Amino acid sequence: MSYLSYRELMKKLQTLQDYSNLLTEYNCEEAALAQLRADVETQISAAQAQMDRLLSQAADADAPDDYDAIVALSKGGNTKQPVKNLKSKIKGALLGRFAGCTLGIPVENWSVADMQKKAAYEGGAFPPADYWKTVGEPWRTHYGETWQTAQREEMRGCPRDDDVTYTLLSLLIMERYGKAFTTADVGAFWKDCLPMACTAEEIALENLRQGIPASEAAVHNNPYSNLIGALIRADGFGYANAGDPHAAAKAACQDAYLTHRRDGIYGEMLFAAAIAAAFVCDDGVEAVRIGMQEIPQTSKLYKAMEWTLSVLPTIDDIYTGRQLVDEKFPGMHCVHTINNACLILIALHLGQNDVGKTISCAVGLGLDNDCTAATAGSIAGAIAGEENIPAHWSAPFCDIVRTYIKGYPEFSIDDVAERFAALND
Repeated sequence: MSYLSYRELMKKLQTLQDYSNLLTEYNCEEAALAQLRADVETQISAAQAQMDRLLSQAADADAPDDYDAIVALSKGGNTKQPVKNLKSKIKGALLGRFAGCTLGIPVENWSVADMQKKAAYEGGAFPPADYWKTVGEPWRTHYGETWQTAQREEMRGCPRDDDVTYTLLSLLIMERYGKAFTTADVGAFWKDCLPMACTAEEIALENLRQGIPASEAAVHNNPYSNLIGALIRADGFGYANAGDPHAAAKAACQDAYLTHRRDGIYGEMLFAAAIAAAFVCDDGVEAVRIGMQEIPQTSKLYKAMEWTLSVLPTIDDIYTGRQLVDEKFPGMHCVHTINNACLILIALHLGQNDVGKTISCAVGLGLDNDCTAATAGSIAGAIAGEENIPAHWSAPFCDIVRTYIKGYPEFSIDDVAERFAALND
């Protein structure tokens, strides 16, 4: 698979912008410039419409979106198992997720080399063994609060982030509609309570506001349906179906369908199932193997995970892991489901079921590393339980997690664990 580059075309568009600026300074007639811009926009809109038509025609029997068709192409076989110490494990998963996300926030999508330089500047280890001392441009806002909230000495609660907010959003959806919720229920709740979103989620939310039904919100003007946005929403469905990977994957499919298609859906299904499995197994890599049984064996994501499993024995540090993934998926978007899913699996392999080491490796591997560290931390935390997470990862949260959900700015982490546990009854 080779991606078509638009880099040179984007340079030409910038050149047009520069010409327009110069002509404005030369007192060129405004109407003539406006017409030129309109002509370019018309051509771009026509090309986008053609791409939408091609997308609608690109059916693939090996990569279905319908849940029953997905199940038909999966291995299946996962059955529900009882969970011991349920609340402790759910709270461990929550703390692992929140810690991984918070560790990744200041260096999201940074290069490995730049993260190394930051660690050296702070006098800390790399991969990081604790939260970052500093953040770049601490006055800037991140989901409505300043970046300082992710600094080690400034933290008073888990900072706001989409990786955190969607986990709490899933709890509220299941509490309102039950675990048999539909995609339409998810869409209705989003319209009521979600003020902002990114990429595929932003487009789906705008489509819902324009009256497009939830079943079609993912397929109108959405080139992001394979990105990681659905995968980061998986965790709550694993927590609510602890020990039941199949039920977790089914719930995740209903959620993902609002915004994603194909591998975007499979990413959420796989990791919801893996998180559910982590409550009843003692190895993160094995939990992912179990999760893989819930997605089509014919899919690109499944094959990528198979490849990752095959190379794990050759990976003993983050540098080798990242290099192999970059070589395997050249040109892939830095927040794509597939390459980031591979990094989650590598982080679990390197972390050896230690929560701190797992999130440290996930962040050090790079790409969308607040997302990958959150998911890897969730799996490792579910295995470890609350009592086995070192205090320096959890104490700065002060039992508080903040979100940007309308009407729900703050939660008690302990209460959230209780509420997810209650959904398992």
